[in-house]
Amino acid sequence: MRGRKIYLASSWRNEQQPSVLKRLREDGHEVYDFRNPAEGNSGFGWKACQYDMHDPQLYVRHITRDPVAAAGFLFDRDALNWCDTCVLLLPCGRSAHLEAGYAIGQGKQTFIVISPEKFEPELMYLLATGICESVTDLMVALRNYSSGCSSIYGWVSLS
Repeated sequence: MRGRKIYLASSWRNEQQPSVLKRLREDGHEVYDFRNPAEGNSGFGWKACQYDMHDPQLYVRHITRDPVAAAGFLFDRDALNWCDTCVLLLPCGRSAHLEAGYAIGQGKQTFIVISPEKFEPELMYLLATGICESVTDLMVALRNYSSGCSSIYGWVSLS
């Protein structure tokens, strides 16, 4: 099996992210790490932006002009375009969910790994290729899923 090119969408606050990243790489996959998107780059963080992040008007004025935000966005967007598979590792926030939605919209295989921590059911997760109950289930799904079917669950038909 050829390793996949995986975009691992998650949160800076998700303590599982580094170990899942490592496990995916050990299994032979190329994985984009938003925490270290390039040599010497420790990833985008809102604290690097020089304005009040809690003011919606300032956000709208600055987000399109801030070079730090632009660089962070381009790394992530280019990695989303590069990948053939997206993994949404819960719990995470809005950005990771938008990333997974972008990947689904591009027709990329997308797997959601649910977590008992801060779990909230979400109907639209059915848009994904599969929903995994654990990282172990994810590893099995990545090894066994073939692109010929619309879902890894026989009872879900998205066709």
